[in-house]
Amino acid sequence: MRFTDTPELATWRERVRAFIAEHWTPGDSHDELATHGPNAAAYEEINDKTRQWLDKLAANAWIAPAWPKEYGGADMSVLKQFVLNQELHEAGAPTSRPMMNLVGPTIMLHGNAEQKAEHLPPLLRGETRWCQGFSEPGAGSDLASLQTRAVRDGDDYIINGQKIWTSGAHRAQWMFMMARTDPAAPKHRGISYLLLPMSSPGITVRPLMNMADGHSFNEVFFEDVRVPLRNRIGEENRGWYVGATTLDFERSNISRAIHSRKSIAKLVDYTRGRAASGHAVPAGYRHEIVDRAIETAVVEQLSFVIVSIQASGGVPNKEASMCKMFGSELAQRIALTEMHVTSMAGQLRVSPLLEVHGLSPAMAYLSVIPQTIAAGSSEIQRNIIATRGLGLPRG
Repeated sequence: MRFTDTPELATWRERVRAFIAEHWTPGDSHDELATHGPNAAAYEEINDKTRQWLDKLAANAWIAPAWPKEYGGADMSVLKQFVLNQELHEAGAPTSRPMMNLVGPTIMLHGNAEQKAEHLPPLLRGETRWCQGFSEPGAGSDLASLQTRAVRDGDDYIINGQKIWTSGAHRAQWMFMMARTDPAAPKHRGISYLLLPMSSPGITVRPLMNMADGHSFNEVFFEDVRVPLRNRIGEENRGWYVGATTLDFERSNISRAIHSRKSIAKLVDYTRGRAASGHAVPAGYRHEIVDRAIETAVVEQLSFVIVSIQASGGVPNKEASMCKMFGSELAQRIALTEMHVTSMAGQLRVSPLLEVHGLSPAMAYLSVIPQTIAAGSSEIQRNIIATRGLGLPRG
């Protein structure tokens, strides 16, 4: 695992930094939203400035850098893509369009030529927004237990059932989803992966508000919704393995480590300011900040492990689970430390600390609660680490 850039990567990093300095203004709304997590802005309405920035990235073939050039990508190497993402996150700049890094690579890997031509260009241009129809009331961490049915009827599937925690469904034009097409098959084998327009008759979207009064989640109901067979990705009843690709892409990123490091830096500045004014933060809480800083360095190294595996042609599995689990649990610990360090002022939802120090501890604390559940719960990640990493028996 390399900790320094090769000469080629160093030149590339400088080029990226120059592009950011020319086109991105720090302190935009994306930075404010990032107070509540690295993906908080993904389901919000995109403002004009952010849209113009994403269009510039797309014009430079950097919004989907690993995609083939024929679909608007740059055929970029894993390491160059990693450096690009590092620098974008360091600058607080948006890196891609909502859901693009989930559904885009999945269609790229498993879709046919017609599906790629239909969906990838408008996704790249920001003309379509997507949501993920995976979780159900009785199938969250145990996703293979999903019960939403897709019954074949001529050239269509007819879908009935319910999805829940569907991020961004209220803004999406399309959904990528998994539905059960063979109820008699073992639960992992009777599932198909489908794409459907959210404007289809029979779809009802209802909002779910989170504890921070934010609306990103929804529940979605399907009543005799017709989806053409041509909208299936991959083979019938093999959708679990297509869906697993989507989840693998979701778990491998550097953004969480950088966001955690920025949060620690803000806490350090706040603590120093308190000491300079004669109101030092108690030693126990200062020690908490040190612990969080060490843990942030660990999660950053886990991200380096993942990209090193990818760069050598491997596919991170247990390593991605380690990074996701440790990083999401660390986000919760950092938010709790923010609450401890800032005391009563940090308990306000609209905190004066935000404008002066960039801290919003109460909102951060409320927002990070779901992070150990979303994209695979910590329990699921520990199972993966135990069985695939340590070789422990199942059951």
